Amino acid sequence: MPSPSMPARSVPKPGPDLTSRSYWNGTIKMSLSKFFILRVLHQRPMHGYDIAGAVERTTNGCCSPTEGTIYPVLREFEEGGYVTSHAETVSGRERKVYTLTDRGRDSFKVAVEAWMEVTRVLLDTERAVAASAAAQVPAEGRSGCCG
Repeated sequence: MPSPSMPARSVPKPGPDLTSRSYWNGTIKMSLSKFFILRVLHQRPMHGYDIAGAVERTTNGCCSPTEGTIYPVLREFEEGGYVTSHAETVSGRERKVYTLTDRGRDSFKVAVEAWMEVTRVLLDTERAVAASAAAQVPAEGRSGCCG
């Protein structure tokens, strides 16, 4: 038992494996889901199932939001005034169709600017990492036209 003057040793809590590609892919996809939902609604009004398919097609399958992702985001967007919805009956089934508002269009433009800024930083980081890795390879170990 630790004494008052001696702190207990902390044992690291099990958490996400930051060396796992799937951890980072999941984190990135969660962040991008909202962006891509705005992206596809920027094209035209859609219902949830169409939104999921359009996001998947737009991202070439990289981002495939589920109902569990889409509907909470759409609810958040509606509460914030970024989308409106109305009921529509198709083949006897009622569907909620979502339409981007002017505020939603403005937020999408801001989102594009923010993601492009991050993208530029990521590309700069990739170049820096590649340059650092290349600098660590001995000259005789380099390949290519100049190596």
